[in-house]
Amino acid sequence: MSGALLVAGTTSDAGKSVLVAAICRWLAREGVKVAPFKAQNMALNSAVTADGAEIGRAQAAQAAAAMVPPEAAMNPILIKPTGDRHSQVVVMGQPAFEAGARDYHNRRLYLKPIVMDALADLRSRFDAVICEGAGSPAEINLRAHDLTNMGLARAADLPVIVIGDIDRGGVFAALYGTVGLLEPADQALIAGTVINRFRGDPGVLAPGLVQLEQLIGRPNLGVLPHVDGLWLDAEDSLAMDRGLPSTPPIGADVIDVAVVRLPRSSNVTDADALAAEPGVRVRYTTDPTDVLRADLVVLPGTKNTVLDLAWLHRQGLADAIAARAAQGRPVLGICGGYQMLGTTLHDDVESRAGTVAGLDLLPVVTTFRPDKLLAQRVGTSPRFATAASGYEIRHGRVVRHGGDAWLVDALADADDDEGCVVGAVLGTSWHGVLEHDALRRAILADVAARTNRDWLPGAEPFAQVRARRLDVLGDLVAAHLDTSALYRLLDEGVPRGLPVVAPGGAPAAGPLPEPSPSGLDLSGPDPLDPTAEST
Repeated sequence: MSGALLVAGTTSDAGKSVLVAAICRWLAREGVKVAPFKAQNMALNSAVTADGAEIGRAQAAQAAAAMVPPEAAMNPILIKPTGDRHSQVVVMGQPAFEAGARDYHNRRLYLKPIVMDALADLRSRFDAVICEGAGSPAEINLRAHDLTNMGLARAADLPVIVIGDIDRGGVFAALYGTVGLLEPADQALIAGTVINRFRGDPGVLAPGLVQLEQLIGRPNLGVLPHVDGLWLDAEDSLAMDRGLPSTPPIGADVIDVAVVRLPRSSNVTDADALAAEPGVRVRYTTDPTDVLRADLVVLPGTKNTVLDLAWLHRQGLADAIAARAAQGRPVLGICGGYQMLGTTLHDDVESRAGTVAGLDLLPVVTTFRPDKLLAQRVGTSPRFATAASGYEIRHGRVVRHGGDAWLVDALADADDDEGCVVGAVLGTSWHGVLEHDALRRAILADVAARTNRDWLPGAEPFAQVRARRLDVLGDLVAAHLDTSALYRLLDEGVPRGLPVVAPGGAPAAGPLPEPSPSGLDLSGPDPLDPTAEST
């Protein structure tokens, strides 16, 4: 087997990321060497690979599902919004350029060879590559220069599965409309459909599936049931709407954690490990009252620290955080959240606002630099007497002028300590630090002591919780999808002779034309070349 397929969706958050992870897990357990791939991802949640490349957090989670290390080729283009109309574009794991929407529309023509090379590289090293689309392939306004959905499928001759979320309502119309809006050569690649998040009696759904198959001339490959607490590292803020699952406490009390939902939140997945502990309830909030009454408040990372700091002030959240700090109530800032807690920020890079006052809760000063720091960290926490680890993704360089450090990088110089703590306020530049079991539980025990909670930690390692949840995804594929059909798509590629879905509501007579490359025009100077004239 040396095949690949693409999972597309009727909408954003239809379940593409979860289905890719689920298929990867199922194949890995079948003994297939499999890798995930997303050509172009717009996300503020990201991860750092072992060699210092930045990729979408969802692709790192999918790599974990596939039981392989994450790498830059799995997400060659990562777009990280820095403002309402501006983004940083990460190419093969490294920041390449800043672009507005129209500017990127021109530049992305030149990214196609990078995408295709990355996919070809993975296909040469893995038995199967499961690709994830972005948004919906029926966004016909974007089709001409698409790199992620049907443009990728056409260029690489990939069979495509379209997943629709029945929980939103109108799933049959969404699936039919998605196929029907595609041009005939794109329709030729649509091999089947999957329905996601179904609740209720399958018998009630069955007549609709039969009619859908007749209307579009393609099989339904399965119906995935709704599963409470189903979880995957999120790639965007949509997942925050659903919150995080929680488990009952071991002790008498629950620790209430409020994560501030910043407009440009990044790597909010840092809170996932907290929610995995028994008796810890994690909520995303923009309400100052929630911030005041929570046992622990987490200020997460952000792609634009200064703009989100200004938003904190406008929302009354800055005052609420300062008030709880004055009362000795715990606050934890991570990366951008840590920078906000400091005295001063010098930013001529992200917001270009110059010198800005921080919340003045920690004696640290942040200076933003054009080069981004990408690294994995391993060390200790002398304050909590545990080992520690994490990763860094940041432009801001933080210098501590007081307080105490609470982390030490094992590979850094002796005087290059990390983080700052004053009273009940902690800050660190390390993402993922809460995934270290002993350190997470020590921090929560400190919170419990400061807030008089009768709380007891769990015993299951977070890595085991994550693996178990990924196994649930693999189980769903094995139990509810046509796995024989999936194998055929990977072994044999695109089924030929599928009918065209005509606007009148029935497949048109005759087979579709054979798919052909999408033929993007790649002439002209390469805008990724720093000597090239800007477009």
